[in-house]
Amino acid sequence: MAGCFDNININRPEWLDFSEKRNAIASIIAGAMFFSGWWIILDTAACYPDTKDFDHAYHVCGVTGTIALVMINAVSNGQVRGDAYTTGCLGQRGARVWLLIGFVFGFCSLIASCWILFGSYVFADVPNQWPGVAVFLQNALIFFGTLVFKFGRTEDLWG
Repeated sequence: MAGCFDNININRPEWLDFSEKRNAIASIIAGAMFFSGWWIILDTAACYPDTKDFDHAYHVCGVTGTIALVMINAVSNGQVRGDAYTTGCLGQRGARVWLLIGFVFGFCSLIASCWILFGSYVFADVPNQWPGVAVFLQNALIFFGTLVFKFGRTEDLWG
């Protein structure tokens, strides 16, 4: 069954063709998100040096998110699918377990930052809630930057 929009052609200008620049654009966006996340939390740590306002142990969430970024992007999609030329240390199964552990780290850092935001700032009725929001923003930006860097790039252009 044919769709009603199958015969509509929209001519895109030549300057808007980003097909060959997809990897560069995804890398720039992911890097900007990662940088912004760390910039927000470091600015918050500089503005609130007292541990009453901002406990510096909350940086563990950002470090865990950064480790997740490295773990998730250390394996290629070809290794996960089993299309890679080399099988590596544990092969396809090892790549999938590594990717799963990376995603677990990423989700754990995001969930822990939500816990910090609501448990230590929102429900505790602290007058200044910005440090909790900054912890959550940092981890959200790192996690979404991880997803953009993993799934925004294509391996076809690496050939």
